[in-house]
Amino acid sequence: MRLACLVLVVLFPAAAYANDSRYTDVNFDACQKLYEDEAGVALKCEGLKDYPVYAKEGDLRQSVSYGPLNKAYIDGAFESFTPFNHTSSRIEWRLDPSGKPVSAILRYFIENANPDTGASDPKLAGQVLVISRVAQAEDGRSCVAGYVDALANPDANTLARKIADEIAPSFACSKQTPVYHGTRGPRAAEPGLYLPDEAAQ
Repeated sequence: MRLACLVLVVLFPAAAYANDSRYTDVNFDACQKLYEDEAGVALKCEGLKDYPVYAKEGDLRQSVSYGPLNKAYIDGAFESFTPFNHTSSRIEWRLDPSGKPVSAILRYFIENANPDTGASDPKLAGQVLVISRVAQAEDGRSCVAGYVDALANPDANTLARKIADEIAPSFACSKQTPVYHGTRGPRAAEPGLYLPDEAAQ
């Protein structure tokens, strides 16, 4: 019996160390308003455990960050897409083997414009899974670590989780540039990224 147990441990060592998913739904209408001006609004929302969600909206574009952000990131970070867009309300958090949230996945809906009219066209709408690094108390930095075109990849969710587990936790905000992984179709928009100067320190 002991030998059989040892064989199982050897054959399946990763099972005990695999990352896990938790899901939360964010209600932006119920979030704490940090500030609002002509440029947009910034919110602090309930997330997972002691890891809040920070959301901003400006010029019909959204930016979402995760975890205990430092002040520079709360005030200055904005990572979105060049076309108008909005996010889903459901966040997939990826937890390391200790149960700590280390990355998050959120679906963005991209309102691509018709080149003939210049107006957003539902027939050209895109969907992108945005994978982000979750800030930790010791650094306070959350940023986008990668993208997956949800319409062009049949295994989009699986691919996003792979990025969330292997790339996002150690992603160096402001020093590395997030890229698309897998197939990128014509509806996957160009990102628009801004991180504060504090990120380079």
